[in-house]
Amino acid sequence: MLALILIRGGGDLASGVALRLHRAGLKVIVSELPQPLAVRRTVSFAEAVFEGQAEVEGVAARLVEREQVQTALDAGEIPVLIDPDASILRELPIPIVIDGRLTKHFPAPLPVEVALHIGLGPGFHAGRNCHAVIETRRSHTLGRVYWNGTTQPDSGKPEGEPRRVLRALTNGQLVGYAQIGDHLDEGTLIAEVQATIGNRKSKIISPFKGVLRGLIHPGLHVTAGLKVGDVDPRDDRDACFLVSDKALAIGGGVLEAILSRSDLRTGLWD
Repeated sequence: MLALILIRGGGDLASGVALRLHRAGLKVIVSELPQPLAVRRTVSFAEAVFEGQAEVEGVAARLVEREQVQTALDAGEIPVLIDPDASILRELPIPIVIDGRLTKHFPAPLPVEVALHIGLGPGFHAGRNCHAVIETRRSHTLGRVYWNGTTQPDSGKPEGEPRRVLRALTNGQLVGYAQIGDHLDEGTLIAEVQATIGNRKSKIISPFKGVLRGLIHPGLHVTAGLKVGDVDPRDDRDACFLVSDKALAIGGGVLEAILSRSDLRTGLWD
């Protein structure tokens, strides 16, 4: 059996990593939450949790149970498991784990020791809670691999135009009106949040003219301040369906980290 790689998280950046590794011929499994909060759903394998399957740039992923993992891999698909605690590590011999959840917090330890544990972005410290960490912040260090120390700290601010990030104003259920890829004018109604208490609804509108780049899955319960959408002022609809340059750069860093381990290389391919 070829070495398996577990990617924790199926959002857009983790999916970019999964895509790059899959295209390189590696066997990738994605683990997710029961209700993923991925915003760029059109390029997120996490969408398979809701739809049963998802496709990103021609690569298919399928929601599976534990016993269906090998069948999906044999079909050339990326298996997606609902497994937020990575408990599959106790059941299958998986030597490589990539934590792409981007929680930006110090992670809980893995349930078992693995040969290579790679963390993406802030919250990881190579040599302490992982073996290697990949820079996720846009700069000349984006995608670089660190075997000691940490990445740049979380700035707490979105990259680019800060108004592009849409956030819930209250706790409640998200009701979506616009679709990812829609062209928007300033003030266009994108979604509403039905308040948990009372009958109040808070509107989420486009802050400027652009394209809706991302929106979390309608029907999910959201909390005040949560990122729920993304408007791109460049107004390029095609970009909504392409993995970002950032995700591909991070994927390249992950591939470098894996291939730098000569003890793991021989078990990666047929």
